Amino acid sequence: MEKREAQEPDRRSHRDTDKFWSDIGVDIESMSPKAQAVTGVVTGGLILLAAALLIAFTHFWWLIFIFGWAVFPAFGVFASGVARLVDTCSEPPAANARERELLEALQGRGELTPAQAAMETSLTVNEADEMLEDLAAKGHLDVRVRGGGLFYALWETDSGAVKRGLGGE
Repeated sequence: MEKREAQEPDRRSHRDTDKFWSDIGVDIESMSPKAQAVTGVVTGGLILLAAALLIAFTHFWWLIFIFGWAVFPAFGVFASGVARLVDTCSEPPAANARERELLEALQGRGELTPAQAAMETSLTVNEADEMLEDLAAKGHLDVRVRGGGLFYALWETDSGAVKRGLGGE
């Protein structure tokens, strides 16, 4: 079977919305997701408030049909801002994932040298060395010297030392 490449969804509505905002001098694409959501809410809210005031206090209620269409681009900007916020919140930072990978390898092996960490993870030796040194400098890892080499290990808890002491007796 032949795989189909992911097709780009129809972006016509996005172009129309972008054209609306660029016509009034606002560059939506360069805004942060929070700024997009706030812009959509504020713009849409102001338009709806103006519509309510026109209906309640003037004889120009019919202007809603002329200017009311501007609510839709405001809603579109709000929706895209919220969607981008959700996307950015769901992805873990890459550095955090690499550190987690290193710590899981440490937990599995007990202790590691930077070269062993590079073999167990997707890190290079230099990256593993820097991360291990940084974690040790912050007091998160125990550094052991044996045969002229540095071995990094997680700190042992009191219950771990007691279990090992009981097992060895």
